[in-house]
Amino acid sequence: MAIARLGGSAVLLGVPAVLQLRGRWALLRRQAGTVVVYGVVAIAGGQLCYFNAIESIPIGLAVLLEYLGVVLIVGWLWAVRGQRPGRLTAAGAVAALAGLALLAGLAGSARVSPAGIMWGLGEAVSLAAYFLLSAAAGDQVLPPLVMAWAGLGTGAAVLAVAGWTRALRITASAADVELLHRHLSWIVSALELAVVSAVIAYVAGIAAARRLGARLASFTGMAEVLFAVLYAWLLLGQMPSPAELAGGALMLTGVILIRADDTRRSAPT
Repeated sequence: MAIARLGGSAVLLGVPAVLQLRGRWALLRRQAGTVVVYGVVAIAGGQLCYFNAIESIPIGLAVLLEYLGVVLIVGWLWAVRGQRPGRLTAAGAVAALAGLALLAGLAGSARVSPAGIMWGLGEAVSLAAYFLLSAAAGDQVLPPLVMAWAGLGTGAAVLAVAGWTRALRITASAADVELLHRHLSWIVSALELAVVSAVIAYVAGIAAARRLGARLASFTGMAEVLFAVLYAWLLLGQMPSPAELAGGALMLTGVILIRADDTRRSAPT
């Protein structure tokens, strides 16, 4: 389904991307290296690492390891660009990660393997690459829609090769999918995944990262886990536990602290 999601979204974005590139194909050629890294590391790498990680570690732990990528972003911005994190950012990072741990439901997780941990850390690198590359700004960067189209197409091709070489286990089924007690064709499910979780998610994610910056965008992106809990509550009737509610509050607090730190730093002195 991952290949169908990425490949289908690339097809859907094809026409609008080509229209945006009219007269500017040289820009795509100049950014080819960035697109390849984005597609291979940020998109395909994240998918590959995640699916391999959950083979041997709990999903909650895999998610927590993935979002260590936000810490890598803070470290990268400090080491490479001299953007030393303030006290509010440090406090926000601790609060957000603690909230994520509660939301991921790590209590009692005992099924852990070194290989799974390494795959999870690979997820973190992919996530950091996603936000750092998405946040690139200037006259010589690709529009968000074009960047998403090129990256998703590259990522789908890489995953297809990974499946063909058995680096990634791939299964396919044409059976109906049950959603809200209704049976839907797999085509409807695939289109929904392509449009909502790829086309909208990646285009909006790149646009947001360019406005918010890699650091704030990455911490805001952690709300993905919170929304997963909320959707499970609304659509599946899975009431969040007190620990999950506390985790959501901690994550929100962390994002607010980091936003406050960014606002304080950008204020005129």
